[in-house]
Amino acid sequence: MIDTDRIRGCLLSGAAGDALGAPVEFDAWPTIERTFGPRGITDYTDRGGFGLGAITDDTQMTLFTLEGLLRARDRGTDPVAEVRAAYLDWFATQGGAVPHRTGDLVTDERLHARRAPGLTCLSALEAIAAGKTAANDSKGCGGVMRVAPVALTAAPEESDRAVFTLAGELARLTHCHPSGWLSAGVFAVMVRCLLTTASVESAVDVGLTVLRESADEHDRVETEQALRAAVALARHGIPHPDDVERNLGGGWTGESALAIAVCAALCAPDLREGVRIAVNHSGDSDSTGSLAGNLLGARDGVAAVPTEWLDSLECRDLIEGLAKRIGG
Repeated sequence: MIDTDRIRGCLLSGAAGDALGAPVEFDAWPTIERTFGPRGITDYTDRGGFGLGAITDDTQMTLFTLEGLLRARDRGTDPVAEVRAAYLDWFATQGGAVPHRTGDLVTDERLHARRAPGLTCLSALEAIAAGKTAANDSKGCGGVMRVAPVALTAAPEESDRAVFTLAGELARLTHCHPSGWLSAGVFAVMVRCLLTTASVESAVDVGLTVLRESADEHDRVETEQALRAAVALARHGIPHPDDVERNLGGGWTGESALAIAVCAALCAPDLREGVRIAVNHSGDSDSTGSLAGNLLGARDGVAAVPTEWLDSLECRDLIEGLAKRIGG
């Protein structure tokens, strides 16, 4: 039975983490601390020019992923092909030259806002729009940050390995380095575990197991090491932002962003604190906040998301509408 509350929690908390982290995405921790105090940014701000509660390309692409997957489910068509078409719709919202548009989201002008979209996603989709295949060695976090919907739309009879494989294929449309798409597979498996009754610890174990079963040692080594580093750091309690960067990186790559989100989810007492930890470091704060929000929202449901975050969240109506369609 699909738990619609946890589905809503996953999507809304992911978007909230994105919106919380966006204003400090390119700031070093000393700048964040000087601006917002010793706990860093804890609530939305319009600093940075996007607006209060504004989402970025992380949430935009997550919504287009979901639209493509829902279209595949409803039509009985290939999910990779449908999501590829949905990504071209997103590319069109960012000014890309796309001859045909396929979905409904592309007509919403709010999603045409350019919020520092990832260059790898843009260049890969430009190639796809021209009838080519993306060819790069990028392991940026633009692949992992958008695949939570793979878990949300998975049928009960689908295996964790099938979820892992589909999420990896969707990430690999734009990010061809193994660490860019294997991290996406692990993340989707973790979200799926947390939609039921799994703890974050158990979800990490399942993700690592599926990773080992699905990828050879050379390809998986960075993702596996990053996850183990996240678990080790979380054992010491809430880490200082400098320790996050020193041990897990800045979140710019797939395995690093996943590790930061996992560490935050493991050590935090609740969702609000987990998202706060995930965005306050010298790195890709909106992506790590989005991933931590997806994980903790899937575990805790929508009631755990602070009301003030939901009230000011851009495109909440779109997110709620798509979440409802998952259960429909």
